Amino acid sequence: MTPLFLGLGGPALTDAERAFFRSVNPAGYILFRRNVADPAQLRALTADLRSLTGRDDLPILIDQEGGRVARLQPPHWPVFPPGSAFDRLYDISPIGAIEAARHNARALGLMLADLGITVDCLPLLDVPVPGAHDIIGDRALGHEPMRVAALGKAVLEGLAQGGVVGVVKHIPGHGRAGADSHLELPVVTATLDELAVDLEPFEKLKDAPMAMTAHVVYTALDPDRCATLSPVVINDIIRRRIGFDGLLMSDDLGMHALKGSFAERAQGVLDAGCDIVLHCSGDMAEMEEVAGAVTAISPRASDRLERAMAVATRDARLEFADAVAKRDALLALVHQPDPA
Repeated sequence: MTPLFLGLGGPALTDAERAFFRSVNPAGYILFRRNVADPAQLRALTADLRSLTGRDDLPILIDQEGGRVARLQPPHWPVFPPGSAFDRLYDISPIGAIEAARHNARALGLMLADLGITVDCLPLLDVPVPGAHDIIGDRALGHEPMRVAALGKAVLEGLAQGGVVGVVKHIPGHGRAGADSHLELPVVTATLDELAVDLEPFEKLKDAPMAMTAHVVYTALDPDRCATLSPVVINDIIRRRIGFDGLLMSDDLGMHALKGSFAERAQGVLDAGCDIVLHCSGDMAEMEEVAGAVTAISPRASDRLERAMAVATRDARLEFADAVAKRDALLALVHQPDPA
């Protein structure tokens, strides 16, 4: 097995992809809207990926956050709210917001597990600050670290109950970034004391099964390298200060925050201390270059992957409609008029 999570080109595996994936044996896969047509097609695709690898616990990832980040959309799948919906409810009822976030994530997990998807890249633990780029924006669970951690914990629990593994992102925090790392490299000049706010939600959820790094430079931590490529950030901050010992994957290798060849990027990710290289585009030439730069997954990373995938324990008694109804009843509190 190689330390790669790879994308694919369309709604079904091509012969070239099938041969390549058999040869490379990536640790897992990630799906996007280009890979999705309808529920029957998606179930067939995820079953094909599992059959190809022979692994029932194969990580098949998706970014299904709710709001503007949703790969599965109507008419085949319902709309889910963004993180900000639970932040607003928290102002009225913290306990209600936590329960609503848990029910929402449980519904997400049940929906995804039914499709054969095993990992959702959620929750965001980023704490936005005034003046930051809107790439996080309404995706955030709040603007205060304790609130973000409380809601994030509920999301992880709900996903696991629904049968899906959660991923905390973007460690050690994307909330201060003044640019979109899909397009350019953000540089954060906050002090160590200021960055404590960004780290706090990740510290409180250090036992999360998986985490995704931020393609962001933090000058107080490592002025020369973004977190994804920084041994200092990964070893000293993520592993030691935060205390995260779960599976650590990079954000997408194809984002413009990173420079150099795809082979150089992949090697840099692993050299810095990430367990898994994430490459999303499904471009065969790029994937071949990435695969040529890596060796077999390390024993420690393999153990972290196995532990992470064991977190999701779907409860057959849970029902999607019940979770959605409970979520909606709680979120409705935000729109109730104040008593006279």
